[in-house]
Amino acid sequence: MGHHKTKNKILHLKQLAIFIVGILLWFTPTPDGLTLQAWHLFAIFISVIFAVIIEAFPIFTASIIGVSFSILTSTLSAKEAYSGFSQSFILLIIVAFLIARGVIKSGLGKRIAFLIIKKFGKSSLGLGYSMIAADMFIAPAFPSNTARSGVLFPIVNALAADSGSKVADGTRKKLGAYLMMTSMAGITISSAMWLTAMAANPAGVKMAEEFGINISYGSWALAASLPTLLAFIAIPWVLFKIFPPEIKETPDAPQIAERELEHMGPVHKNEYIMGFTFIAMVTLWVLSPAFGFDKTAIAFLGLAAIMITNIFTLEDLAQEGRALGTLVWFAILYSMSSELNHLGFMSWLGAHISEFVVGYSWQMIYIILVLSYVAIHYFFVSQTAQMLALFSVFLGVGVETGVPAELLALMLLFATNFNAMITPQGSSANVIYLGSGYIESKEVYKYGGVITLLNSFIYLTVGSFWIISVI
Repeated sequence: MGHHKTKNKILHLKQLAIFIVGILLWFTPTPDGLTLQAWHLFAIFISVIFAVIIEAFPIFTASIIGVSFSILTSTLSAKEAYSGFSQSFILLIIVAFLIARGVIKSGLGKRIAFLIIKKFGKSSLGLGYSMIAADMFIAPAFPSNTARSGVLFPIVNALAADSGSKVADGTRKKLGAYLMMTSMAGITISSAMWLTAMAANPAGVKMAEEFGINISYGSWALAASLPTLLAFIAIPWVLFKIFPPEIKETPDAPQIAERELEHMGPVHKNEYIMGFTFIAMVTLWVLSPAFGFDKTAIAFLGLAAIMITNIFTLEDLAQEGRALGTLVWFAILYSMSSELNHLGFMSWLGAHISEFVVGYSWQMIYIILVLSYVAIHYFFVSQTAQMLALFSVFLGVGVETGVPAELLALMLLFATNFNAMITPQGSSANVIYLGSGYIESKEVYKYGGVITLLNSFIYLTVGSFWIISVI
């Protein structure tokens, strides 16, 4: 009881601190070069972001408080504040959330994972590769790394337990800790591989359009392919060396996977329908620039297909409160971020940041911006919140100082994903793995930091040269 009261007291102090900071910023004299409206919107927006960072409020609550203040104080008109709700790419994200439920419900995601484990899971290292391969295969249909972890985590947990590696008896490092850490690390690169693999990706592409940068589904996948492949090869092996499992061989894993597949029975017609729908959607997304197809309309068509076939039902829709919540807070934060840009705040901030990198070559500025963006995630709980707050600012600075625009835009968007393991709270997916007890927070700081450095090195070196050669 006492612990609960202390926790509530700390939470209330955090909430009070956010309101005090917001009020102080509001009444701070407007800096030169900014309008009062831009400064007031910044005060509201940054208060919302800080509330999420220090966990004073959930991102949904912080967002609706922020939009209420922005309208009631006449900082934004209702039309401006709600403009995000009319954005097609946000609807694409929400529809993809619903389709992801269909992938889970049909059993297709689980079957794919077990088929890969059955084929390649005879060693601990092989299992590590198998889990990431399964993740990367299903990622295009999951705009949420949290949703994918919901498919992958139970499989990893079952493999660990069936191999005699359990938290309760102190044998977590026998196999479970390595598999959990590897699967969590894999999500950082599977999310970077596909435009539709994480909610922030389409939002970033839309924001990049304001700089005249057009990134298609196909160009994203091409740019991400080589660095992601190299990271895929490196991550399980590196973790195997620095965070090794006590069990090196897992001859029973293919049998465990086969047993689970037998329990699932023959491929159900719903899996065939879901698989065909999934492949058709990805194909149409890739072809959309050439034929002028609207990506959101393609997603709606896919959702209609699985609703007609009862893979996804109205009852499922009623249970998907998370999708509705994402629509609300995402649309709000996108609107506020966009209006800050339109009011000149982003260019003003970018000009001040540019003063610190004047005189450097564009290559050095590029490296400084990307590494700074990665390191700043140490203070963010939400990858999407960081992207909405900082992407346009960092991209604007780079473009103004001569960094190739498309190269920087892609790298910042990739970094939004591959920096997720820098802290235990760096991604909501991390929390699911940590909750298993197989991994300790201090291990994420240590080994997650190594993976973040590894990802940064691969994407900044090979990835940069690759992007320049293909864009």
